[in-house]
Amino acid sequence: MKILITRPRAQSADFGAALQMAGFEPVYFPVIEIRPVEDLTALDRALAKINCYDWVVFTSVNGVEVFFDHIVGANGRSPLPDNLKIAAIGPKTAEALRERGIAPSFVPEEYVAEALLPGLGDLRGRWVLLPRAEIARKALPEAIVAAGGVAHEIAVYHTLPAEADAEGLAELKAGVDVVTFTSPSTVHNFVQIVRQNGLDPFHLPAAPKIACIGPITERTAREEGFEVTIVAQEYTTEGLIQVINKLVNQ
Repeated sequence: MKILITRPRAQSADFGAALQMAGFEPVYFPVIEIRPVEDLTALDRALAKINCYDWVVFTSVNGVEVFFDHIVGANGRSPLPDNLKIAAIGPKTAEALRERGIAPSFVPEEYVAEALLPGLGDLRGRWVLLPRAEIARKALPEAIVAAGGVAHEIAVYHTLPAEADAEGLAELKAGVDVVTFTSPSTVHNFVQIVRQNGLDPFHLPAAPKIACIGPITERTAREEGFEVTIVAQEYTTEGLIQVINKLVNQ
């Protein structure tokens, strides 16, 4: 069974290896490319006042990498203040922090931004730094403000459409069994790239099933016009493989 992977190439290897271990054939067709924001002046200003913040919230591995690469590479800073609390959405984000020597203070059980708020405690008058994607959803900063906090949302990376991978495109035209989406941006960019290359994203060869990593990505896929048949119960690539396995073994 051929499973199409649409996430960035740099983040596809582990997913592909896990699919192979589960007996599937991964097909790589990255539709997004991650690039750090060219001008990180806003982040530098926040770092200059880092002692004013109670929390830094990371919502992706990309945010962790850009933030800490900039601290160490550009500014020579490494340790953050001891009283600064760090939150991470999802196990991969938490793992990326631990690899940098940072133990997150809070990781919600559900891997969506809305589940984070209860773990941040009383936010009245508290500053929260959100280094994230330029196109990140507004649900979290809006919830922080509604709880009386001050949300400083800083774009630290771009999520851009990738160039179509020739091998992946050929496989897609020949027919795959499942197309996986791991974020709303993978949905939007897949539709754009596939159309640019002469295919109808909603009537693909071999009529592949559509698999989404969680409810937010599922909602985006349905809004675009896809019929979603697979949604992970645990919002990780491992969870996605589990539900694909269940479907195959039914």
